[in-house]
Amino acid sequence: MATLRTIVTIIFILVCIVLTVLVLMQEGKAAGLGAISGAAESYWGKNKGRSMEGTLVKLTKILAIVFMILAVVLNIKRFG
Repeated sequence: MATLRTIVTIIFILVCIVLTVLVLMQEGKAAGLGAISGAAESYWGKNKGRSMEGTLVKLTKILAIVFMILAVVLNIKRFG
């Protein structure tokens, strides 16, 4: 059981590092202020989900969910 906990802890640490890098790679919300002047109607505004930024957002959401699940799994024994 200790080896399983060690493996889950290592995965948790890797998820933390990758999640941090993904968040830092994303553009700030201030970069999207071009929508006020109509820039959102461009090709990139319509296809944001298929762009690199859209992929980063999806990966961030998935890794955030994995992060929360692993955090709960690692703390189950403390409450039981």
